[in-house]
Amino acid sequence: MANVTFKGNPVTLVGNEVKVGDTAPDFKVLANDLSEVTLADTKGHVRLISVVPSLDTGVCDAQTRRFNEEAAKLENVKVLTISVDLPFAQKRWCGANGIENVQTLSDHRDVSFGQAYGVLIKELRLLARAVFVIDSNDKVTYVEYVPEVTNHPNYEAAIEAAKAAK
Repeated sequence: MANVTFKGNPVTLVGNEVKVGDTAPDFKVLANDLSEVTLADTKGHVRLISVVPSLDTGVCDAQTRRFNEEAAKLENVKVLTISVDLPFAQKRWCGANGIENVQTLSDHRDVSFGQAYGVLIKELRLLARAVFVIDSNDKVTYVEYVPEVTNHPNYEAAIEAAKAAK
């Protein structure tokens, strides 16, 4: 598993580490209207999945805003932001911040995504910061488990991977 810290302290990630070349694991999360969303719901598109602990923190806010800006420029790419924030809080945050190009999804109920992608922080029941790119055939083409949860991901590398994926 990836070695990840939160504020300098090691944390335990639950689930399976995802690697480039893997078939993307399925998951079940909630949209802002409480409907269930799975990986299959975006089949046929490249998916850039931005994983954040909580939208109400500075780095998560900045990460979601950055991918929202980039999403407007990407063709055939669905940008999903997944956290364990409640769907109501995600909807309120998006509305207050003009986020329209990213779909926010909540993993609060079952932590299905967190376990499937190996980003569930056991000690905190939050998701570790990570970015995954999945091509239209459900193959993982890019993976970044950010080593320190409070740091930013490599935006440029993730965006380039999304552009290159088919």
